[in-house]
Amino acid sequence: MVRLGLVGIGKIARDQHVPALAKSADFELAATASRHGRVDGVEGHGSIAEMLAARPDIQAVSLCTPPDGRFEQAMAAIRAGKDLMLEKPPAATVSEVEALALEARRQGTVLFTTWHSREAAEVDAARDWLATRRIDAVRIRWMENIRQWHPGQDWILAAGGFGVFDPGINALSIATRILPEPLTVMDAELDVPSNRVSPIAALVRFRTGDAAGDVRLDFLQTGQQTWDIEVDTDAGMLRLGMGGSILELPGQPPVSGANEEYPRLYKRFAELVRTRQSDVDLRPLQFVADVFMIASRRLVASFDF
Repeated sequence: MVRLGLVGIGKIARDQHVPALAKSADFELAATASRHGRVDGVEGHGSIAEMLAARPDIQAVSLCTPPDGRFEQAMAAIRAGKDLMLEKPPAATVSEVEALALEARRQGTVLFTTWHSREAAEVDAARDWLATRRIDAVRIRWMENIRQWHPGQDWILAAGGFGVFDPGINALSIATRILPEPLTVMDAELDVPSNRVSPIAALVRFRTGDAAGDVRLDFLQTGQQTWDIEVDTDAGMLRLGMGGSILELPGQPPVSGANEEYPRLYKRFAELVRTRQSDVDLRPLQFVADVFMIASRRLVASFDF
């Protein structure tokens, strides 16, 4: 088994990474690094530097800290010769990921920029069905309650925190996987709370091939949460619901599968480690970067958790 160090013991690590690692036949959770969090029964350190110094036997690192400030931690792992898996989004900027990929090649280490929503149960089936269809229009609706999914996480609305694009990039990771043609941002509108820096809602218009598409994101939706992608085609409408776990095709009953996103990510990481290959896909991050470059901004009511 590969000895792995987990860095950043926050909500996503506790909810997803730790349970996935506990079931993994490929990885042993050997140590953690976090300013505050710990995992019962696992050796804990206050920083990645401390962990790497104390445990040179660790072969791989999984990094779950917020994207702003992650670059230095990732670079430390790569320069220590560790294979590296990055929680989404992989870094605060496109240039940071490109620099990490270059350094990984220099050091001969594996770099895996993960997009967990691509591992949802029905994403691959949606991609296969769309591969031979003409795309006429795309609608993406990703609306959730920030207080439920990111309680007290002020960093997410700060500079470099991505705001509503932190969950929204999950939708974009699916869209860039299932749509046959690249996505090109045309225009965008961002709603930014008066006491914050990053958007709490957004509307983005894009094109994929000859088809028009739009993305509507909202961080203030209560009640039923919405994580849906609809694609109009020459064979009817495909609907991928609940974050990619439910697939509806024309004339067929809905199909759904179990949520195994993070176990599938770690299985993929193990495969990359064995074959000494990196997997670095910047398309979802590039889409968000393009949005921030051209979007108009509207100040809205202040927001507090």
